[in-house]
Amino acid sequence: MKLGTFGRAALMLAGSVAAATAVAQTAGDQGGSADVLNIPANPEIFGDTDPSVVKATAIVNGHVITRTDVDQRMALILLANQATEVPPEEMERLRAQVLRNLVDETLQIQAAEAAEIKVTQSEIDNYFGQYAQSFGSTPQAFAEMLRSRGSSDRSVKRQIHGEMAWSRLQSSRIEPFVNVGEEEVQQIIERLQAAKGQQEYRIAEIYLSSTPETAAQAQANAARIVEQLRNGASFPAYARQFSEASTAAVGGDLGWVQAEQLPQALAAAAQNLPVGRVSDPIAIPGGYSIIAVQDTRQILTNDPRDAVLSLKQLSITFPEGMTQAQAEPLVARLAETGQTMGGCGNAEKAAAAIGAEVVSSDQVRARDLPRALQDMLLSMNIGQATTPFGSLADGVRILVLCGRDDPVQTDGPSFDQVYAQLNEERVNRRAQRYLRDLRRDAVVDYR
Repeated sequence: MKLGTFGRAALMLAGSVAAATAVAQTAGDQGGSADVLNIPANPEIFGDTDPSVVKATAIVNGHVITRTDVDQRMALILLANQATEVPPEEMERLRAQVLRNLVDETLQIQAAEAAEIKVTQSEIDNYFGQYAQSFGSTPQAFAEMLRSRGSSDRSVKRQIHGEMAWSRLQSSRIEPFVNVGEEEVQQIIERLQAAKGQQEYRIAEIYLSSTPETAAQAQANAARIVEQLRNGASFPAYARQFSEASTAAVGGDLGWVQAEQLPQALAAAAQNLPVGRVSDPIAIPGGYSIIAVQDTRQILTNDPRDAVLSLKQLSITFPEGMTQAQAEPLVARLAETGQTMGGCGNAEKAAAAIGAEVVSSDQVRARDLPRALQDMLLSMNIGQATTPFGSLADGVRILVLCGRDDPVQTDGPSFDQVYAQLNEERVNRRAQRYLRDLRRDAVVDYR
């Protein structure tokens, strides 16, 4: 649920501490520490099998996950991160994680079917069509592109099926049993008002659970993920595939939070990370977290970056093989056009004169643009254009400012918004425990 100006997690002032420690609570639910197992300090291992080597396929309560399923889902990860070469040891780690994800996905679909929750093929196809459209493609062309990159539309649709089934299962079997009291909602609103002007952070997180025995391996896995992210991998894509937190389905997005809402180690990292940077692996109760600070702002305070802009974009593309020197005159002409065309009303005519393409958008939040463009646009007057930006490969463009609606001061989130966020958080925690129980009771045969 989107909560407008104030985001999601800024409303979790009362419930966020519980969310941050949910994994530790889950571990407690499972029977406490390893001491109760009475395992010898120096056990003798019988046989040569290495249990850390996950087999290529699995049968989950009768449903077969094939090597092809794993390969195609791995191709999706590489495609999302535009990766062409991955070290062999990284590929093995990715493959093991993908197989675990496919097992969880199968358990979620099976649980929904057992609860007589239906997801029709037409619904899946419609969602796939919207997904393809977000890439500027048709379903048929998108499916062909996936196949050319070693994946398939079937793999994407299976993931869509799992997410839709799990969401509906939560709505019918978990959400009705979650209670949020009016008094705690009101307390959050009062505390939010008291925090007016304080700094908050838009945080994304990848969480990897561990026990004392697996801590070293979890930390090493987290370090490899950090390396990939700092080399340009997509944080949302990695969070979706590898994070064990309930936010994995939304790319690890925690929403807007104050430092006080986070565990101390995460708070310290958030306060010291520049926007856009990724942290080192951070040890927290129950595992390791990786966070990225996506943005910052002050609570209940007008921020110019919340302005809604009306823009026209003029763009030119270059033939393959064109050099920087050959492109410079075209870029200079685009820049001159932006300065002399006389505003948005003449954009189409001016673009036609230089062979540029025009795209209009009337609802662009300044905050959603790259930081350099935010600063440039917010200092401009209506009718002015940015300097050119882009690359030889992607083309060069300018943005023309056609209108600007500045943010209006508000008293904060409504009662209903706070209530909905608290409810969502508690549903997520119960869903995580539900999935844990499904794993525990499943019959999984690795082949």
